Amino acid sequence: MRTMTNLTIGSAVDDPEVPAELDARRFNRHTFWVGQSGSGKTYALGVVLEQLLLQTELPMLILDPNGDFTRLRETRGTASDADAARVAEADIRVFRSGAGAGEKLHVRFVDLVPSSKAAVLQMDPIADAEEYNALIHVEREAESFDAADMLPDLRASADLARVRLANRMENLQVLEWELWSRGASSVVDVIDERPRATVLDLGGFAHRAEPKVAALAVLEHLWTHREERRPLLIVIDEAHNLCSPNPETAVERALTEQLVQIAAEGRKFGLWLLLSTQRPTKIHPNVLSQCDNLALMRVNAPRDLAELADVFGFASEEAIRRSAEFAQGQALFAGGFISAPMFVQMGARITQEAGGDVKVPLRAAG
Repeated sequence: MRTMTNLTIGSAVDDPEVPAELDARRFNRHTFWVGQSGSGKTYALGVVLEQLLLQTELPMLILDPNGDFTRLRETRGTASDADAARVAEADIRVFRSGAGAGEKLHVRFVDLVPSSKAAVLQMDPIADAEEYNALIHVEREAESFDAADMLPDLRASADLARVRLANRMENLQVLEWELWSRGASSVVDVIDERPRATVLDLGGFAHRAEPKVAALAVLEHLWTHREERRPLLIVIDEAHNLCSPNPETAVERALTEQLVQIAAEGRKFGLWLLLSTQRPTKIHPNVLSQCDNLALMRVNAPRDLAELADVFGFASEEAIRRSAEFAQGQALFAGGFISAPMFVQMGARITQEAGGDVKVPLRAAG
């Protein structure tokens, strides 16, 4: 087992001869990663995740809404032979949503806690008590959460609550979601094996609620099994999509509540968050306030800079405000995972980045 504690992620902005190093042991605290669009945030995050992959044995779960980390198994031509060999040896699993190629991202509806099942079906356990009770019994009887199996049986029932439940499922088109395993395996079965990295591509689902339900199912499972105390770094890219300060739907509220609980209590069970987003004000304050590590790339908005200075007192206000002048790929690292706040020019990636900006089409000269 490798026991490296220092992760080299780049060099000092003011002196390229000075390496920038993070203490891998301090990823047992929650980390907040922020940078506006165009700052190089996703590329830089990849640099750090690669070093964790190569230099530690820490398993990672990456919730990836834009498919940016789906090529984590593929090294660049510039990677050293040693690094390429380590990546090739690493157990990296990539699960795709929707019609994408590769392993399918599926979860089991029956694994959700009752309140989350109700949230998916937009059902109140009190106001819709009869339908909810019917759902509980249907789950016990059905072999899979599948329209072909469930709807005919529900509609044939003399129980009006079951008929109403069938109408609700059909109207919401929930049974048609590609997310459900329909009796097959769930991605949580793989996560329980703790591969070195598990990437969940959340961006290809047809229904807007499916990515959030996928994340909810996984996080609930991890929390349910927290007493096993098996370390896992939970990386959430574009975290504002899953951890809003103002969740609107029942699913969003359930997801935010689960993340707040993990942020508050997960550290002692080995569940550590790394949240990446464009603006701190888009993250629930009860999650943001629990982060002890800060990676700050270019941020211009005065309100965001003020929020960061208020929450992360271990970095000076002057240092935080300097981020407005950062060039692409520059960052301020502060907190427990670095000996002192440091301005860093991020190093090069080893693996391929799947995303990237779309170029403006230009007219050919002549």
